[in-house]
Amino acid sequence: MGRFKGRVVVVTGAARGIGYACAQRFAEEGGQIAVLDLDDTAAKEAAATLPGSDHLGIGADVSASASVDEAIGRVVAEFGGLHVLMNNAGITRDNLLFKMSEADWDQVVNVHLKGAFLMSQAAQKHFVKQRYGKIVNVSSTSALGNRGQANYSAAKMGIQGFTRTLAIELGPYGVNVNAIAPGFIATEMTDQTAARLGLAPDEFRRLNAEANPVRRVGMPEDIAATAAFLASDEGSYITGQTLYVDGGGKL
Repeated sequence: MGRFKGRVVVVTGAARGIGYACAQRFAEEGGQIAVLDLDDTAAKEAAATLPGSDHLGIGADVSASASVDEAIGRVVAEFGGLHVLMNNAGITRDNLLFKMSEADWDQVVNVHLKGAFLMSQAAQKHFVKQRYGKIVNVSSTSALGNRGQANYSAAKMGIQGFTRTLAIELGPYGVNVNAIAPGFIATEMTDQTAARLGLAPDEFRRLNAEANPVRRVGMPEDIAATAAFLASDEGSYITGQTLYVDGGGKL
């Protein structure tokens, strides 16, 4: 398939996990990919392994406006344009409210929510001018509340409100803005959560699989398939939506 042939796609936090799977899917479908990650070396290594050629790895801090502007400027200069932005970069600093530090709150909100704001603000300048663009934000089922994740839950629900507002503001300029709220996805991040809970990764995955109707955990490729649809022209009549991709876990 070539749904993204001739399209330039930026994916943040794309050196591993969900972000990398999405970058890979966009590349498989013909896109020119800019892999953004805080780790410059990891970004370059990830970009080098994507299908096709002429992809770009850029070290960038999505919570810093100067870093964001530099990254987007470089993408446009080297690729000649920008068509799709996927705001995936994220971190966790889990703790109960009474133990959570101000720094833990700020870091999580800054990466997830401020990062999506800065990246979208930088990208929309190009989208509005060309009257075409796709933004896919990554929320989470934790937006509905999750013990020990006050910071993460607040940021991820904020993403949903941010998505709806951008859809209203940018829709008249040919820009679609949607969000994906993954449930449990088997990644390094969820394996680290298992370790904090004193569980083996396989056991943690088994318990989560048993907690949803489809009786399996999600894989990064599940999110990649959803992102590819929402960012394609096939999804051009969908905007302002948050699609829960969780095996029915929140039903």
